[in-house]
Amino acid sequence: MQILTPHVYWAQRHGEIYLRVDLSDATDVDISLQEDNTLQFKAQGHGAKGDNQYEFSLEFLEPVKPEIHQKSTQRQVDIKIKKQEERWWERLTLREKKPLFLAPDFDRWLDESDAEMELQAKEEKINKISVESRVRKDPYLGLKKGYLFMYNLVQFLGFSWIFVNMTVRLFILGQDSFYDTFHTTADMMYFCQMMAVLEVINPLLGLVKTGFFPAMIQVAGRNVILFVIFGSLEEMQNQAVVFFVFYLWSTIEIFRYPFYMLACIGTEWKLLTWLRYSLWMPLYPLGVVAEAVAVIQSLPIFDESRLFSIPLPSVLGRSLSFSYTLQLYLVLMFLGLFVNFRHLYKQRQRRYRSRKRKVR
Repeated sequence: MQILTPHVYWAQRHGEIYLRVDLSDATDVDISLQEDNTLQFKAQGHGAKGDNQYEFSLEFLEPVKPEIHQKSTQRQVDIKIKKQEERWWERLTLREKKPLFLAPDFDRWLDESDAEMELQAKEEKINKISVESRVRKDPYLGLKKGYLFMYNLVQFLGFSWIFVNMTVRLFILGQDSFYDTFHTTADMMYFCQMMAVLEVINPLLGLVKTGFFPAMIQVAGRNVILFVIFGSLEEMQNQAVVFFVFYLWSTIEIFRYPFYMLACIGTEWKLLTWLRYSLWMPLYPLGVVAEAVAVIQSLPIFDESRLFSIPLPSVLGRSLSFSYTLQLYLVLMFLGLFVNFRHLYKQRQRRYRSRKRKVR
């Protein structure tokens, strides 16, 4: 007799495993954990093959606690199992090949970093009352939030000015506006990017929870393009690529900074949140491509002008051109693009599937 298996969807946190068995009106549910760390499931219900008896087994990757919490509803059977050790699993089963009936539960799915944030949020909520009773509230909390709000407001206004200025000039002058972008917007872009150095300092001071290195990489990368490529080479300031780099930067920031402003006052606008986490996915690779074009166009200029060249002993030659450093930077730029875009694509794919499942 053929054994029928239901569709099973799984998700995890650092301490728990969640299983959702796609079996409606389930009766005679029998769930047990064997000595070999294998979960056995049997039940009568309505699944993919109609009203029949369904069963499956899963041998977990690592040991779990014997207690099994299950809840049957008209639509499904929910199972929660605690891990013996609170840690993130790279997969659910001991065998690397995933069973055909098993799939991720995108309604509950989180990657490791998101799960850590959720765990941290739960711990903060649990400890909030005891902490407030023992520790006096930060007397400078309002001042810190006010500073962050004003910083994001100033950056938003600055990048909005750049975006509106470039858009209006594009409609009035057409392609001619490409070639004088630097001379019309550089002062404001200098100001905004120098202000952006605070985004590297803020994590060090504990004002924000974002990482220091991601902020440093982004700020340093942009400032190389702005100050080294565009600012130090007059020949680059009249190139059309300046328009595309500035326009892509400002388009990203006019949505990013308002999102952070609202976060400072505990407010969320769903459309703005969606734009913050979605719009920059196509704009980010386009921005990297534009920056790469600027670097490539600057290479012969640095070779000819010998600007920033490194002096060498007479035996080895006159000097080492700065263009070699930029060529290495170019490789690192595209390596970072691949890593970040792959991560962003997975996040976006998961969000899309989650919404699609809810619509069904």
